[in-house]
Amino acid sequence: MKQNKNYLFTSESVSEGHPDKVCDCISDSILDLYITADPEARVAVETLVTTDLVIVSGEIRSKANITKESIENVIRNSVKEIGYEQDGFHWDTLKTQILLHEQSADIAVGVDSIGNSKEEGAGDQGIMFGYACDETPEFMPAPILYSHKILKLLADKRHSGLIEGILPDSKSQVTFSYEGGKPKYIDSIVVSSQHTEDCSQKKIQEIVRDTIDGVMPQEWLRADTSFIVNPTGKFVIGGPVGDTGLTGRKIIVDTYGGSAPHGGGAFSGKDPTKVDRSAAYIARYLAKNIVASGISERCTIQLSYAIGIADPISVYADMHGTGIVSERDLVRVLRDLVDLTPRGIRETLGLNKPIYKRTSSYGHFGRSPSADGGFSWEKLDLVGSISDALK
Repeated sequence: MKQNKNYLFTSESVSEGHPDKVCDCISDSILDLYITADPEARVAVETLVTTDLVIVSGEIRSKANITKESIENVIRNSVKEIGYEQDGFHWDTLKTQILLHEQSADIAVGVDSIGNSKEEGAGDQGIMFGYACDETPEFMPAPILYSHKILKLLADKRHSGLIEGILPDSKSQVTFSYEGGKPKYIDSIVVSSQHTEDCSQKKIQEIVRDTIDGVMPQEWLRADTSFIVNPTGKFVIGGPVGDTGLTGRKIIVDTYGGSAPHGGGAFSGKDPTKVDRSAAYIARYLAKNIVASGISERCTIQLSYAIGIADPISVYADMHGTGIVSERDLVRVLRDLVDLTPRGIRETLGLNKPIYKRTSSYGHFGRSPSADGGFSWEKLDLVGSISDALK
């Protein structure tokens, strides 16, 4: 999208109870289980869910002795916490298949320390993007941020018992009208939420509208903003009973809602030696600190890697015509300030911690960093260094 252009732009989110997000949650919960026992564990876990069944597969290399019973407990607890106690998908009665095996020796050779050094190569080739903009205080595009916020508050109300009749599977979609490249008002909001058979559409509409009013800045709502709730009129059958879920199918929901490029790699279930995940996190960290420093209004960072090679093959920055310095100078400064090798990223962001389950729903970006190291890529501790280096 070009600057100084008027347009409508839409982003969607899905809740923790969406079948694909159930899978992301299970995969990241298993990852946390392994990293808790062995911070250097190598984990790549994929999950499939369908009616009454959860299948987990993938590759593991760890010093920890994690039993299938422990993994099954994690699966059931994840489903229970989401809130599935329904006919066809109940945390206590669903069947599980756990099909994990040792990590490929060929991949291990590329990731493990190179020669006699402690350096490690990237776990795969690929490109990763980070993005930030000044549309919101969280330095996120407004459409995806508020799509997440609606569903997160709806889930919080459901978990706390403040609302009844709403079930775990839901979707949101927010369309903003942009003028001169800036969000001006909300054109439409669409929310579909699974519900019990006896919950009326009128009640669902009231619950959803109250939730929207609880998160949406009122100055962005207009008299003619369109509110569409459960457009099919009924959404009783949902979750894994209504649709098969797979890990990694919501990569645009996980990132920037289509406002920025995506390298194509999913995040959930992957330990931080996988640059699909860790390099996307560091790219967001860099982009956010750049915009927060006032150097630009928008920034896209691209990193590229090759398997077995530690340093990125390329570092690219685009400030979309809003920067006050050159992209060439910016890239030079970023390379000097931050170690962009896989190990350097993990150490900079403290990624060898069990912090991943919480990322599996409502976006990996635009969240608040926590005291235990969660969402460390959202910190703004590089602003001063970037500003000083570019003076």
